Amino acid sequence: MKHPLLALALLGASGAALAQSSVTLYGVADATLVKLQGQRARMGGGPADVMTNADSRLGVQGTEDLGGGLYAGFQFETRLSLTGGGTLCFDAACNFWSPTALVWIGSPGWGGLILGRKLSPSFNGVYAWELTAAANYSLVGKTYFFAGGDARNASELAYKTPSLGGLSAEVAYITKPDMQAALPQAQGARWEMNAIYQNGPATLALAASKIKAEKTNGSLGGSYDFGPIKVAASYNITHNNVASYGTRHANLYARRDGVTLGATVPLGPFTLTADLARDTRNEIVAGVPGRKSPARRQIRPVQAHLRVPGRPVFGQDQQLRAGAATQVLIRHSRAGA
Repeated sequence: MKHPLLALALLGASGAALAQSSVTLYGVADATLVKLQGQRARMGGGPADVMTNADSRLGVQGTEDLGGGLYAGFQFETRLSLTGGGTLCFDAACNFWSPTALVWIGSPGWGGLILGRKLSPSFNGVYAWELTAAANYSLVGKTYFFAGGDARNASELAYKTPSLGGLSAEVAYITKPDMQAALPQAQGARWEMNAIYQNGPATLALAASKIKAEKTNGSLGGSYDFGPIKVAASYNITHNNVASYGTRHANLYARRDGVTLGATVPLGPFTLTADLARDTRNEIVAGVPGRKSPARRQIRPVQAHLRVPGRPVFGQDQQLRAGAATQVLIRHSRAGA
């Protein structure tokens, strides 16, 4: 009998929130001036611009106190191009709220249940320790995605635990019909999870994802803040094959495993970050699932940038296949009632 009541509470949370809860309007404006090797300088901040710290966005979220320690809320978010003023697309239909559209119910004591389109547990598991806060130019994200998965899932049913002594976890499930609506090649449902331990200067996170009939992707990473320097490392196992991803990504791998190592040094209001990734296994699909080229190893270039927390100013990135790049960034974040 509890399940129908819970479903009704979830479905009604957004309507109740609009009537009674506090509502916050927030946003980020992020633009860059980019000079790629062999190209003229240009403005960045538009579609698929890897040289921005994060996409510009506008969002609204609300929370309502239901009493007895129980809360409900919603969040809707869109992404904007500062080069042309259009909407950045995160799905094939280019829906206005495609980055985030969710409703949740929960309490500090038992955690929260979330329904909708949101950042995936895999992304959150990498974000916990990644030195650039999973920026668009993140070496980890561009090399191994996020535990082999995308940053967002549509039609996700997720549960997030409260933090217990610094340990928290999140699990998510997407049904087969919902998976096939977003990804026709999918052969079944998808699940994801993460377990994150954060205590003082130390962070350790495990993330995993799997689509039925396919192999499991995973990432184990952590960071430690010594004060003068913060270091991070990870090991990643990914299976992004043609059967599961079609042509969504430019580089398709039957299997790609590797390690990353990085460090961040604070320099007053700036930080200097360097990241290195090395493949330990790299098997490229040659058009047909199961037909793999011989494994190969490669060293990914080092990535370095200078930025002001929350307001990037200068940066340099050598992670792009196009070669070295220089960028000047301006970012402004705003949250208000």
